[in-house]
Amino acid sequence: MTIPSSLEAATEQAIAATQAAIRDGYGRLQVEMAIAELKQQPIAEQFLSVFEPLSLKFKVFFPDAGAAALAKRDWQNPDFSIRGLTEAREPAAPEDEAFLVVNPSSVEVSQVEQLCEVALDRPVIILNPKLEDVSTIGIGYAGRQLRDRFLSTLETCYYLRPMEGAAVLRCYPQPWQIWKEQDGQYELLTELPQRPSGEALERILYGSDETQSDKDASEGSSKPRRGLLSELQQLFRALSQ
Repeated sequence: MTIPSSLEAATEQAIAATQAAIRDGYGRLQVEMAIAELKQQPIAEQFLSVFEPLSLKFKVFFPDAGAAALAKRDWQNPDFSIRGLTEAREPAAPEDEAFLVVNPSSVEVSQVEQLCEVALDRPVIILNPKLEDVSTIGIGYAGRQLRDRFLSTLETCYYLRPMEGAAVLRCYPQPWQIWKEQDGQYELLTELPQRPSGEALERILYGSDETQSDKDASEGSSKPRRGLLSELQQLFRALSQ
């Protein structure tokens, strides 16, 4: 397993990881590419190929009717169903075999959970969600409890988060991995059974007592050298335009 060198390579990794997780019986799957300014609709269109080798009849959901209508237009009215999460009173029909939910936020968490409940053992893939967005206004304490409880039921089959000179990667069935740029190459620092917290990530990358701000201060006023993964993140942004 290596760090992908392009957005297309990352999407291909995510598709392969998702297919492997579905074959192993996982039903509630989360795929997240934590890349700023990523355009969701082109990623979702490429991600549709996840269903082809599995021969699954699927339905696609966007957060609202407007986003669903745009996808229908841009994808030239495909023969599968594209709906807004708030449109469908009964989101899962008996003939549906799998579901793809694109970029839902904390506002839609109850609709996503309802879909997962009625889907039963049929796969539900949540692509690039924003369910953990703590800045969402109006979700309330009960909504946060619902979100946190629901998040605990999801299996993250793919996760990629580029940072300055480092990255967090999870590509099922591999464990969570932390990579760091060293002398022009990516080195795998460690593997973990669960997603690392911010504090754990900081300890692994910078040492148990040294924070990144302390590290920067110790280097003086000289401008730090940009890591390769920072350049990778810029590449991802350019490709997503």
